[in-house]
Amino acid sequence: MKLSIDHVTDFSYDTEVTHSIQYLRLTPQPSAGQRILHWQLDAPGSVYRTRDTYGNVLHVCTVDQPHRGITIRAQGTAEINEDEQPENNDQVPPEVFLRTSPLTETSDAMREFARTFHPAGKGGNASRQQLMELMPALLERIPYRSGMTHAQSSAADAFAQGFGVCQDHSHIFIACCRWLGIPARYVSGYVHAGDDQHIASHAWAEAWIEDAWHSFDVSNGLATTNHHLKLAHGIDYLDASPVRGVRWGGGAENMRTYALVDQMDRRAAQRKEQEQQQEQQQAQQ
Repeated sequence: MKLSIDHVTDFSYDTEVTHSIQYLRLTPQPSAGQRILHWQLDAPGSVYRTRDTYGNVLHVCTVDQPHRGITIRAQGTAEINEDEQPENNDQVPPEVFLRTSPLTETSDAMREFARTFHPAGKGGNASRQQLMELMPALLERIPYRSGMTHAQSSAADAFAQGFGVCQDHSHIFIACCRWLGIPARYVSGYVHAGDDQHIASHAWAEAWIEDAWHSFDVSNGLATTNHHLKLAHGIDYLDASPVRGVRWGGGAENMRTYALVDQMDRRAAQRKEQEQQQEQQQAQQ
């Protein structure tokens, strides 16, 4: 499957900003599951490319001139491998992702929930099948509903709230895995939901099982990522956030963002079908 992505983030401020820095994890990397055909990142000011602690491509965008707004755009095309193989070539030891964070700490209720799917509890050897059973149960316990949580909500907050979005589902799943002794990490990226165009900035989780990283998209109930394009991973949302920054001045901020994902194969097939229909109609005339 070939996907085209157009992701725009636009910041505007009430007053003049004197200086700002944005940390951009908006560049996907090639892997067994994804091949990057073309990618372009446009951002203002001075842009420096490096890698972060986890190996993600990181662009540091610095604007030193007074400004009232910033527009960042990432666009490109990628091919997703339908026969995706689990990843196991990471340079960072999986044990690093046993470390918890304020966003992924467990509550008593979460530990009780996780124990249901792995009675041996913390330190046991949970299987992939057990995590695949945990995933739909988590979605049933915490149905998808936007507007109930926010970017700073922790896994425990969302679990207590009883509703959440993909970020919350990923944090809760990761927290349960780590408590069970399974390394797990947060993933940011895009997903194509099946229609031609879809607002598709997304998050899911990866867990280290059987010497490889396996994907778990709790919000969509998927244990594969055939419709996903990965951008970055980390301990939690803060490590893998596509756009995150600081500024001096500006007053109140207004952020507008959209991410469109288009399936190129399907679009080409539709064009061909339309052309064939037109040819048939012309032949009948």
